[in-house]
Amino acid sequence: MLTALGFTMVACFMIVIMTGRMSALVALVVVPIVFGVLAGHGLDLGPMMAKGLATIAPTGALLMFAILYFSLMSDAGLFEPLVRGIRKASGGDPLKILIGTAVMGACVALDGDGATTYVICVSALLPLYQRIGLKLQYMATLLLMSIGIMNILPWGGPTARAAAAMHVDMSEVFVPLIPVMLCGVAYTIVVASIFGIRERRRLHGLEFSNVPGATAGESKPEVHSRPQHFIVNLLLTIGLVVALIVGLLPLPILFIMATAVALMINYPSLGEQKDRLNAHAGNVLAVVSLIFAAGIFTGILGGTGMLDAMSKNLLAVIPAQFGSNMALLTAMASAPITYLVTNDAFYFGMLPVLAQTAAAYGITPAEMARASLLGQPVHLLSPLVASTYLLVSLLDLDYGANQRRSILWVTGLACVMIASAVLLGVIPLSRL
Repeated sequence: MLTALGFTMVACFMIVIMTGRMSALVALVVVPIVFGVLAGHGLDLGPMMAKGLATIAPTGALLMFAILYFSLMSDAGLFEPLVRGIRKASGGDPLKILIGTAVMGACVALDGDGATTYVICVSALLPLYQRIGLKLQYMATLLLMSIGIMNILPWGGPTARAAAAMHVDMSEVFVPLIPVMLCGVAYTIVVASIFGIRERRRLHGLEFSNVPGATAGESKPEVHSRPQHFIVNLLLTIGLVVALIVGLLPLPILFIMATAVALMINYPSLGEQKDRLNAHAGNVLAVVSLIFAAGIFTGILGGTGMLDAMSKNLLAVIPAQFGSNMALLTAMASAPITYLVTNDAFYFGMLPVLAQTAAAYGITPAEMARASLLGQPVHLLSPLVASTYLLVSLLDLDYGANQRRSILWVTGLACVMIASAVLLGVIPLSRL
């Protein structure tokens, strides 16, 4: 019963937001409460929701101050040289701009954090997209694909979980996956080329120089720009990214400190600080409200036992006679499973059981760990992933529409990575 309720709850959530019957904020709160009551936990929902909020609170703080920090950097003009460089390299060609988006997304995503990648790339590219008139959905899809690949980096999270669950060295899991990730980047560039050709046709070959305000010389000076602080802001941002990668301090703490320093350097007066905070309050509220609403969803999903029941029953659908193909099956199943359940539930709850079956056929724990990571691009579209709400908020896109328009491209990326992993011998097709 709990399994059926859990899958029905996720399905209902997706249906109501993809059909536009509810906003994501309302659905994240109302749908799980209804199903929690149906599961017989009406009086217990309060503590469950409180636990979910406590779990999600660090993520909410991270996103709040990440938005503020990179918005302040954008105001101060940190990304202007980058935007000018892309403008110059693209020559106004939508094809080059979209390929540049894919390349930038992959480079920025080297920090392994989706929220940081989205804020940096959107801050840098949004003015260019708006001036040219390019579809923002294409940027969203390409950035989702980029972080879906780079999330496999050791500091991204899933790889650490997989290695820990399998009790194998991190390098044994990650290093063989590097060629697979490069194949994923190549696929992303191909998709960017398709998007670029579509936009080139839609815009009828309109040149960048013909778009009002498109050239660097035509852009209006920003009153909040601080070009004299460019070097300081750049060093501050590089230091922040390095600190994120090495794990110097918890991520929310790093962003809180960096935001305070950025305000103090660029807008020292109290009036300027209030003005900049008020200017970005809307974006912060839109994202953080969704994050805490997601805490309600995950709190009830886990607290009612639905999540555990879903995980156990998903294991039962894999026939034992397919044990020799367990690595490939794990890779294929990791996409839909991690869409439906959290990474923690999959890597710590399900992967050890799958690996135990695979071991009888000579499939090593390291191979199973690699296989389990290949569905991560699809996981990024899960309603359980907080950073995706940030992306659609930054681009002012509808969450459900983004799901519909990105799912096939992202699924294609997962398929390419699985196929390349098999062809390159990173995971075995079958082992008898």
